[in-house]
Amino acid sequence: LDVTRSFFGELGFEFNSEFSDDTAACMVVDENIFVMQMLEDRFRDFIKDEIADASATTEAITSLTADSREEVDALADKAIAAGGKQWKPTLEEGPMYIRSFQDLDGHVWELAYMEQP
Repeated sequence: LDVTRSFFGELGFEFNSEFSDDTAACMVVDENIFVMQMLEDRFRDFIKDEIADASATTEAITSLTADSREEVDALADKAIAAGGKQWKPTLEEGPMYIRSFQDLDGHVWELAYMEQP
């Protein structure tokens, strides 16, 4: 959990201490958007089936939007420098610009900029 906090802290995310403890960290994405990072034993309290092995399968893609291509590049570059891995090649399709990475546990994050007409 400390490594996860450090990784996402290097990307500029903060954590809400009111909803964090030694088993979970509440990462603040935006004013009303939070991502709970949990140890496996704590996560099991919330699920009824098996935990997906993110190194062997893609269980979800968490997408965040950015205000510019430069912001997408900066965050993706920080993630890779902090130990994450590029997931797919950069996608440039019409007004979309997308980069993606896997975090330290193999979860996929997508960063997107959509040009407005």
